[in-house]
Amino acid sequence: MKIKSKVLIIAGSDSSGGAGIQADIKTVTALGSYAATAVTAVTAQNTQGVKKIISIPEKIVQKQIIMILDDIGTHAVKIVMLHNSGIIKNVYKILKKYKLKNIVLDPVMIAKGGAKLINNNSIKYLKKLILPLCTLITPNIPEAEALTGHSISSKEDMVKAAKKILNMGAKNVLLKGGHSKSKMIFDILATKKDIKIFKKRKINTKNTHGTGCTLSSAIASCLSQKKNIYMSCKISIKYVERAIYDAPGYGKGVGPLNHLVSFNLINKNV
Repeated sequence: MKIKSKVLIIAGSDSSGGAGIQADIKTVTALGSYAATAVTAVTAQNTQGVKKIISIPEKIVQKQIIMILDDIGTHAVKIVMLHNSGIIKNVYKILKKYKLKNIVLDPVMIAKGGAKLINNNSIKYLKKLILPLCTLITPNIPEAEALTGHSISSKEDMVKAAKKILNMGAKNVLLKGGHSKSKMIFDILATKKDIKIFKKRKINTKNTHGTGCTLSSAIASCLSQKKNIYMSCKISIKYVERAIYDAPGYGKGVGPLNHLVSFNLINKNV
């Protein structure tokens, strides 16, 4: 299969391979693009939890990104795990300087157990600097609550929150409904023009490790290949759904997806 485009991933590493940079590379590759990476943190983790996180110095992260952009270049950028204001400011300067397009932000702010991963000051800089540069931001429900300051308990609440995040400066918002306790899940795509709702039945499985990383990387891949925002989200949501259904069942905890579920999905009618 010929490589169709290039994607720069700015994210943390997951030693278990189910999320983070590892999941990003697998996803981008499976969907036909070339993955380059800038590692922001190294973790010691498996399907049962995270034991240690070591942040990479800001200047090293900055150097990784610049080395890639000055040589290989990129058609899209996927960003996650900007956990302090210093690294947020550095990434912002680079995004502005190189006038990068197709920027997808997965704003990982809340751990699966509910703990906040970044402080309020960092959230402020994320909203002020990074959001206005984003083609798409992909928060889940707890992250949308942290961004908007409002609780979300219904589809209507999700639509309101997505619109509010849109007004913060992002060009498009995909609010993910996977944290909902209902049998039907709604993913809300808010654009400047309208609201699109992706509806699907909740899959009864423990194999959901890295779904957010996988989804945002899939969308970045689609955008890098000149798919529009709606088709990029539609293809990527279907890709993640199939990857969950075909999960290998590895580990004793929350298992990883099968990122190789389809090398050709991006070109199929989904």
